[in-house]
Amino acid sequence: MFSHVMLGAIDIEDSREFYDKIMPILGTRLGKLTLDTDGKKSYIYFVNNKNSFLLKEPINNQAATHGNGTTIGFNASSTEMIDEWHAAGIKAGGTNPELCDPPGIREGGGVQLYLAYLTDPSGNKICAMYRIPK
Repeated sequence: MFSHVMLGAIDIEDSREFYDKIMPILGTRLGKLTLDTDGKKSYIYFVNNKNSFLLKEPINNQAATHGNGTTIGFNASSTEMIDEWHAAGIKAGGTNPELCDPPGIREGGGVQLYLAYLTDPSGNKICAMYRIPK
């Protein structure tokens, strides 16, 4: 459904270091640096040949801000992958978002999900999710 997801970064290099620690666990390559014509940096994490995740310095020279109520979710292929992703994120400087439970099973609508949440260095809330087979 989506071609890409882009998040603004307050400190692009700090954010790159964080995401370089967690994204390869989910199967991406390390972030690839690109520069806009005005010199603004982006880091692209290719998920596959159709989807990508990007970190970006704001082009309007304003501060990057996170969305209250916004969460970016990434697919994972196992509960172990999520636990590794979450531990790597905490070690890399991420935090547990306020009011979020620790990694574990959540149930609703007849579906079981294994979820873990992190807040990145710019305050963006991200999640890794595994759909538990019935």
